[in-house]
Amino acid sequence: MKKIIIAIDGFSSCGKSTMAKDLAREIGYIYIDSGAMYRAVTLYCIEQGLFDEAGNIDEETLKAHMNDIHISFQLNPETQRPVTYLNGVNVEDRIRSLEVSSHVSPVAALGFVREALVKQQQQMGKEKGIVMDGRDIGTAVFPEAELKIFVTASAEIRAQRRYDELKAKGQEASFEDILRNVEERDRIDQSRAVSPLRKADDAILLDNSHLTIAEQKEWLKTQFEKATHATC
Repeated sequence: MKKIIIAIDGFSSCGKSTMAKDLAREIGYIYIDSGAMYRAVTLYCIEQGLFDEAGNIDEETLKAHMNDIHISFQLNPETQRPVTYLNGVNVEDRIRSLEVSSHVSPVAALGFVREALVKQQQQMGKEKGIVMDGRDIGTAVFPEAELKIFVTASAEIRAQRRYDELKAKGQEASFEDILRNVEERDRIDQSRAVSPLRKADDAILLDNSHLTIAEQKEWLKTQFEKATHATC
């Protein structure tokens, strides 16, 4: 069966990454974590000393080095999960560190970084057989993707999911604060100057507000089968 590109976009806290990983594993595709790529660039900046004490980036030096930053993914045969490599080195654990998390936002906001990583993402998609999730995959990265899903859910339900997740980890949480954060992230994502969050005209809308995980998986598998049969 002919392989395709699957682009999953949508609002924060909709479960896009889990959805994309599970689908990729089930159909034997490679899952590409676009967020991990921005984390890898952030790790590069930290290791090269491109942040000052105030957390500001030496943008000119980073821009000059972008062609030296190569990110790839390899499947871990034991976990069946993709592992992130930065210039051939496994950095999967290091990019999940608190230090990287606290520095990634300003890196991801840089236009030249986004432009460079979109090119790398597009190169990864040349052989197809990939699932990628994010905010602008179906609109900016792979506008030609054969299957585009746009995921949404009410802000209240997304806030409740995050609240339940934090409580399950034993962390203190305020539903009202989380809801405000969700709504603010929605506003920022939809109004940013570079690749704002929006549903591609040919994307299929998935409102998973009231779907179980099993129902969502079944729905996704059906959309995948329709898309692959359409390309035969």
